[in-house]
Amino acid sequence: MTVRKIICLPLLLICTFIFSQEKSLQAIKTVQAPKIDGNLNDAAWADVPAATDFVQNYPAVGKPASRQTTVKVIYDNTAIYVGAYLYDDPSLIRKQITARDAEQQKDCDFFTVFLDTYNDNQNGFLFVVTSSNVQSDARMGPNLGGSFGEYGDKTWDAVWESKVQMQSDGWSVEMKIPYISLRFAKKDLQDWGLQFLRLIRRTNESCFWNPVDPQVNGFVNQFGNYTGLKDLQPPLRLSFSPYVSTGIRSIPKTNSSGFTNSWLGSGGMDVKYGVNESFTLDATLIPDFGQVVSDNVINNLSPYEVRFQENRQFFTEGTEIFNKAGLFYSRRVGSMPGGFFGVRSFVEGNPDWEIVKNPSITQLYNATKFSGRNDNKLGIGVFNAIAAPMDARIRNRVSGKDSVIRTSQLTNYNIFVFDQALKGRSFITLTNTNVIRNGQGRDANVTALDVALYNKKNTYAFNGTARYSKIWSTSPYDGFNTTIKYGKVSGNWQFYVLNNIESKNYDPNDLGLLVAANEITYRANVSYNHFKPTKNLIQYRYTLDQRYQRMFTPRAFNRYDITGTAFWIFKNFWDVTTHAQLTPFTVQDFFELRTDGRYLNLPLNMYFDASGSTDSRKKLFVRFSGVFARAPKFDNTYYGGGIGFRYRFSNKFTLDLQMDGHTETNNLGYAFMREINGEPIVGFRDVKENINVLSGIYNFTPRLNLTLRARHYWNEVKYSSFHNVDSKGDLVNRSFISNSDDNVNIFNLDAFLTWDFRLGSRLIIGYKNWLGDDEYVPLLNKNSYLNNLGEIFDLRHGNELTVRFVYFLDYNELRKKN
Repeated sequence: MTVRKIICLPLLLICTFIFSQEKSLQAIKTVQAPKIDGNLNDAAWADVPAATDFVQNYPAVGKPASRQTTVKVIYDNTAIYVGAYLYDDPSLIRKQITARDAEQQKDCDFFTVFLDTYNDNQNGFLFVVTSSNVQSDARMGPNLGGSFGEYGDKTWDAVWESKVQMQSDGWSVEMKIPYISLRFAKKDLQDWGLQFLRLIRRTNESCFWNPVDPQVNGFVNQFGNYTGLKDLQPPLRLSFSPYVSTGIRSIPKTNSSGFTNSWLGSGGMDVKYGVNESFTLDATLIPDFGQVVSDNVINNLSPYEVRFQENRQFFTEGTEIFNKAGLFYSRRVGSMPGGFFGVRSFVEGNPDWEIVKNPSITQLYNATKFSGRNDNKLGIGVFNAIAAPMDARIRNRVSGKDSVIRTSQLTNYNIFVFDQALKGRSFITLTNTNVIRNGQGRDANVTALDVALYNKKNTYAFNGTARYSKIWSTSPYDGFNTTIKYGKVSGNWQFYVLNNIESKNYDPNDLGLLVAANEITYRANVSYNHFKPTKNLIQYRYTLDQRYQRMFTPRAFNRYDITGTAFWIFKNFWDVTTHAQLTPFTVQDFFELRTDGRYLNLPLNMYFDASGSTDSRKKLFVRFSGVFARAPKFDNTYYGGGIGFRYRFSNKFTLDLQMDGHTETNNLGYAFMREINGEPIVGFRDVKENINVLSGIYNFTPRLNLTLRARHYWNEVKYSSFHNVDSKGDLVNRSFISNSDDNVNIFNLDAFLTWDFRLGSRLIIGYKNWLGDDEYVPLLNKNSYLNNLGEIFDLRHGNELTVRFVYFLDYNELRKKN
């Protein structure tokens, strides 16, 4: 025992020394910029100090990197230049070509540079180059990041240059990151945070220049330093991205056979203007967001709104400051007009009418973002978007006359943010969102204050929020939300306690998304996190969470549950996650009935799921999941699972198939019907749901690829009985209602050929196919998934073929040519 202690003590001291040292690199200003060709033989790189001695972060945290890496950084008044030499056996370097921003869990090595240009230990930029010269980039911030290996918001795309060369003893990369893609303080002398990451794919080894301790909360605060940048005099940061698009769309007609064909055409421009070194103005004029991946639409039986992913580039790039308070759900801007379904319902109920035009997307006149951070570390953000009024046109089949119905008013969306970074990782943020509609339309305003305070050692944190919403409509109302959270955020053992209060009328949903207000939540969470490898595991984590909820109005019990979570990464790089949840008391669900003040009693239940994946380095990568839940009182059982296969045929071609299926017997819920007196009707139903997604990519070059995604969703709902609900939340029998079952099929196919033919410039050819909105597969005698899949191809589909051309113009390049 004594000998073991003597051996372990020096190792412990070495690890403590490694993680406590903050590395530094002296900034060198160059007169002659290097040629970006992937070779580091330019005179500009001579005598430049190099960053070396990388340290592993995964799988063997704290150990020296297995391969040598040297990195040099220089700068001039135009850009930051990075040159890296990554020593290795060239025959062992993985070189899969991926799509942009898609290097994670792919078979490629890559190198990343991180820049904390404000040196505030909270915000920054990252730039990735793979061994095949595919680029990725992201913005970093306290509210960004997520899954393993992701350190920021990759929806942000910058314009920068990189080249890679294979060498006899490894590979090398050169990067030119122009100031047009960065923001920094206006100072004569400044220091930046700096970090480098190298990933060796064949061993899954990730190593950093400045050590990153996974037990320490935060990432940007663990960077090294780039010191002594002098007299930065960047040129005018001004760029234009004009675009034109055209195409044809064919949509099945409503209440009649045939199709409505229309030519599509649009043109506009994106403008990026650097007001100064710190602040940037982004504007899009007459934006066209047609070429985006289709949403994962489902048959939503729950009382809660489904959140869809944002795929429009303008609303994903550089919006982190606007959503720091969680009040910006960008899909509200340019969303489906509020009267869209009303027009469809009218036509479906009146056969003498047909739809001539009913836009499903609101056209924007323009959208603008102004954001940045000054030398006092105060972040300022201003967002504005103006949505055009939208009209539907319907035609009377008898008279031939058209009628126009306004489905959406002229709308102005605004966000104002002041975000002060404090010492360490602490910050205070003030946010205001407001929506103003023309005429008698509903207006909304939300103001929020967010505070995060970390102690000096970054081991404990206090978070507090306060929000106030005000709605002006025919019946104005207001509400509030407060949150207090305190916990230990670093170390193996971590915990937090939380209280969240949402008043009944708190409503941020005109520009944000809150699925349910009117709740008081108490939460306690404790976790044990082990980051150092053991005999069989690389990492593991155990978490225990308790949640107690009451209604704000009335002050009634809602639910209590306790959840245990376990996560393991094995030495063979398989991972498994399990959840087990017990809800030991009857849940008083105040939301299911969609009726104010009424609730439905749901019995105690047990829930268990497991998910995981195999080694993603292999040609065949498998994802798997399974779930089982049981509520004995109602004989309610929920079970199912999913399996996904990704196969890499070559370094250019990959196919992925994800299959998920779930069945629930005796599910109790709102039946979307009411009695004559308005009383809600609920029912027991058997619910089947299958989702299959086939996707693939063929990369012709690092800048030219073809992507395909086909998704089929099937949902069958069969009712066995219907009930009313008394004032105590219990069921009251009623007669059966025939013809209430449902059979929903949703199909989408998206294909895009994307060519980045020069920096910032792109040509996209897109094709979309979807099942017509009014096309329906009736319940079949043998109503299986495969039968439904076969039936949908006999129905009418919409089709769309588009071409979009975007050309990037840098003002400084134009000035040089002239």
